[in-house]
Amino acid sequence: QVQLVESGGGSVQAGGSLRLSCAASRYTISNNLMGWFRQAPGKEREGVAALREGNTYYADSVKGRFTISQDNGANTVYLQMNSLKPEDAGMYYCAAGPMWVGGPLLAPTRYRYWGQGTQVTVSS
Repeated sequence: QVQLVESGGGSVQAGGSLRLSCAASRYTISNNLMGWFRQAPGKEREGVAALREGNTYYADSVKGRFTISQDNGANTVYLQMNSLKPEDAGMYYCAAGPMWVGGPLLAPTRYRYWGQGTQVTVSS
């Protein structure tokens, strides 16, 4: 059974940084599309960043502040988040899916497997 386990969430002040990790089991991240999503209370889940064959994609709201990367040897995907804002707060999810299925790369429907999430809180 595929498992995606996120870690690294926490509470920071605005302007601070966090690094999220997503460790995959029974799933080779280098052969698949990997993404990070977030969901704030009362809001829909939104795509934050995606990584496919070394190419990265970001939501406009996080461009220049967030960086998605992967360590194929560790089978782990990361999300480095800098200059955090209160509006970045929410539950962050790692997701994985087939690389070449159609649809927007930051659409939740594109992804097949999801982690349990890690909470990010940003205080002003």
